[in-house]
Amino acid sequence: MKIGVIQLTSVLEPEINLKKIRTFLDDAKKQNVQAVFLPEVFYSISDGTKPTTYLIEGENEHFKNIQKLAKDYQIYLLGGSAATLVDGKIINRAYHFDPKGKLLASYDKIHLFACNLLNHPSQTVLNESAIYSPGDKLCLLPIEEFTMGTTICFDVRFPEMFRKYYKMGANLFTVSAAFTVPTGKAHWHTLLRARAIETQSYVVAAAQWGQHNAKISTFGHSLIVNPWGEVMADAGEGEKLITAELDLEQINRYRERLSVPVDTFLM
Repeated sequence: MKIGVIQLTSVLEPEINLKKIRTFLDDAKKQNVQAVFLPEVFYSISDGTKPTTYLIEGENEHFKNIQKLAKDYQIYLLGGSAATLVDGKIINRAYHFDPKGKLLASYDKIHLFACNLLNHPSQTVLNESAIYSPGDKLCLLPIEEFTMGTTICFDVRFPEMFRKYYKMGANLFTVSAAFTVPTGKAHWHTLLRARAIETQSYVVAAAQWGQHNAKISTFGHSLIVNPWGEVMADAGEGEKLITAELDLEQINRYRERLSVPVDTFLM
């Protein structure tokens, strides 16, 4: 399966973000990409102190704007998250659409990010729990011949979550993200490669990049990592589309090469 990953510098206004996404989807279709992965909060990004006003609620206009991308380009649209209002609470929700625009599944971010880097030159201070309510359910779904587990950003620091997906049959993971620059430089590549190695699965991480507003700056380096932990594609800096071919047989070969039991016990 040929996949594409879009790296963006999303802003508050959805129409600006959608226009850029369509440009990259044009390119993806020309390259015969079957599935495209989007970053965290791709639809509208706030400054982290308050929620965006462009909230998805039910199947409102914002939901339909995203759905229309999948339908117009007849492509899987996977993993990207958007702020969503549910029962009076704001959720960071990842959406998965099939090429006909059907919503296959959604995932609400479980592990909410918090950091205090006042002593770092960036002076970044963020606390997602001031805006979002956490989810409490995993999201595993079939995408063509693969079985995909869904995560968002800070989830990548919790290997037990990935291990649980692995025990459920996952062989592909999506990690949509908006990693800060300091934590990205320190940990991004290491975390994603580790999750791929531990689960012997593909890890696809679509990331935000650049200066989004006066308060938020993100690391970029969207990655596609194979089950051996090798980086197949790294977007580096800038807004762009990266692509790779995922091969189910490659997963089987790596898992035959090195057996990692599904059930392990701590001594």
